[in-house]
Amino acid sequence: MASSKDYLNYVLKRLTESLDLSYRPMMGEYVIYSQGKVIGGIYDDRFLLKKTKTALELLKDTGNIQTATPYEGAKEMLVADIDDKEMTCRLIEAIVSDLPEPKKKK
Repeated sequence: MASSKDYLNYVLKRLTESLDLSYRPMMGEYVIYSQGKVIGGIYDDRFLLKKTKTALELLKDTGNIQTATPYEGAKEMLVADIDDKEMTCRLIEAIVSDLPEPKKKK
């Protein structure tokens, strides 16, 4: 099932005033970037984020770690609670800090 453009716009509207986010459509879904790094995506109208060490530590403190796979055979990702804007922004910042810098294009 493809994700709706309405859900993508909802996520971006909630978060872009606090974060520098961009996206790229991919096979009916959307890959989400922050500071040029892939942080997650929108799959089946769910906002999923990469599992990184710092993000897991942050969620462990809340006791609310939810995971899902974006598609069959994929690695588990964190389910972002888009209604908790503050925590979602903190998670994205943690993920960005854990990821390596994007490779320079030749």
